[in-house]
Amino acid sequence: MKEVNGKKVYSLDEMLDKHIGEPVTTERNNFESELRLDLLGEMIKRARKEQNLTQEELGALIGVKKSQISKIEKSGKNVTIDTLIRVFDALKAQVKIKVEFNNSDDLIIA
Repeated sequence: MKEVNGKKVYSLDEMLDKHIGEPVTTERNNFESELRLDLLGEMIKRARKEQNLTQEELGALIGVKKSQISKIEKSGKNVTIDTLIRVFDALKAQVKIKVEFNNSDDLIIA
């Protein structure tokens, strides 16, 4: 925290620590995982729109209903890796996955 013009100013990290939890706590990890899924959904939506595809058209390309594409774009939750890979393929996205294990080497799939 620092003071600017007599007012307390907190960084985003300070606010997250205070209201969500310190890094590596279950609450903070869950929050950050959900945030990443939301961002993934938003990226998929943006890529779909850039390619002038409707949700229905993208769904038809990968064999799912429009509602499934809508769910993926809204939160990215409850979607299988298989479905995500089909979405990425349909959108011609280059996919790189990085998995980190505690006290171990990273696994990167490109």
